[in-house]
Amino acid sequence: MRTGSPLARQAARDAAEQLERAGVPEPVASAEVLLCELLGIGRGEIALYERPLTRKQADLYGARISRRMKREPVQRILGYAYFRNLRLDLNADTLIPRPDTESVVDLALERIDLRGGSCFVLDIGTGSGAIAISIAQERPLCEVHATDVLGAALEIARHNAKQNGATVHFHHADVASGLGFLTGRIDLLVSNPPYVAELSAEKRLAPEVREWDPPAALYSGADEYAFFRRIFSETPPLLAQSADVVLEIGDNQAEAVLDLGRRAGFVPLDTRADLAGTPRAVLLSREG
Repeated sequence: MRTGSPLARQAARDAAEQLERAGVPEPVASAEVLLCELLGIGRGEIALYERPLTRKQADLYGARISRRMKREPVQRILGYAYFRNLRLDLNADTLIPRPDTESVVDLALERIDLRGGSCFVLDIGTGSGAIAISIAQERPLCEVHATDVLGAALEIARHNAKQNGATVHFHHADVASGLGFLTGRIDLLVSNPPYVAELSAEKRLAPEVREWDPPAALYSGADEYAFFRRIFSETPPLLAQSADVVLEIGDNQAEAVLDLGRRAGFVPLDTRADLAGTPRAVLLSREG
């Protein structure tokens, strides 16, 4: 950063240049978002923000840029992330919710609407609560349940639901364990399960993900399809007749996941792409 008290637009330009030299992806976006969140303004307002940064603001901004240069994600630096209509606080046991997952929510909402806007929903592995809270907020007639195996994740998810005015019933569970009280009640099961094999992490994941997201939420062990297998084998007792299943998938996993579901007695129905056009969610229905 330059010495003195630069205007916001100059501070953002200087920071973006630093980030670019450090090889950080999308340096302008990182520089502008970190500054805007500090100043409480929108990115389109940077050019119009005429007040110079205070020394305290400049120091804090410089510290944030230094962290970003080490490939710490913007959301980790801030301690929160935006997802759809939500602001979600994060901790070390929660994934950063990403725009890719919006396609999962969109597909889930479509299936809810086909059921008249009201049904029982179960989100497995809720993390920060992004999927469950979005559904509860946008389709308030649904009864939404969500689980996670990590207690600290559930704690932050409960906090996020309260902060965003959504009603979600949270449960400590490993996939379907201990959820007998939901037997036969779930009309829509949704999940963003771990789907990265640990041995492929170096190749498949950027440092922002590999080094900062919680391993328990990322890695499926040696088998990238392990959690999909568990979902298909362990959740049927919870599902109502003709229940829908919406699952987030990794790159090039759609065909294999749909085939796993078919062999487990589910009917493959659809695949949904994310904003980049990559298949990111699959839809199946329980037979019968």
